[in-house]
Amino acid sequence: MTDFQRAARFFYLQQQSFGGKVAGQTFGTATTAPAMNLLRIEESLSAAHLRMAGGTYIEQLDWTLCIDCYDRVHTLFYLGPPYWETEGYGMPFERKHYESMAKKLKEIKGKAVISINDHPAIRACFKDFEMEALRLDYTVGDEANRVECGELVIYSWVRSEEPAGLF
Repeated sequence: MTDFQRAARFFYLQQQSFGGKVAGQTFGTATTAPAMNLLRIEESLSAAHLRMAGGTYIEQLDWTLCIDCYDRVHTLFYLGPPYWETEGYGMPFERKHYESMAKKLKEIKGKAVISINDHPAIRACFKDFEMEALRLDYTVGDEANRVECGELVIYSWVRSEEPAGLF
């Protein structure tokens, strides 16, 4: 399979998989929502392409290598590390990795936004950064059993001093 074919297959599987799981994918069984029309997958790929065509780069690199490669004053990094104390991302991500991320964010020229679950260990690790706490309902797989959870949005810069026009 070519890289392009693998990317298209991954896109399709993510579109179809339940809850966006990368490992242990299953498919939803609801009978009320319309199923994805496979004849329109080209349109979905095209729409994704158009959203990302304006200067967005996706790399299959270790996050530190990606930052080292693209760090410029005008760069905005979005980091979505594995949630603290969760599994199933396909690779281990230990406390030392979060600590390395916090250290790296202090050194970058650009800006970075991190979204992650709200946990005391994460707050301690990123204590030197501006954080925004959000309350969200997790419903993947079971609308009847909503679970209220905390999310953190962590910023590598002081937004009041340097508004970025993001939100």
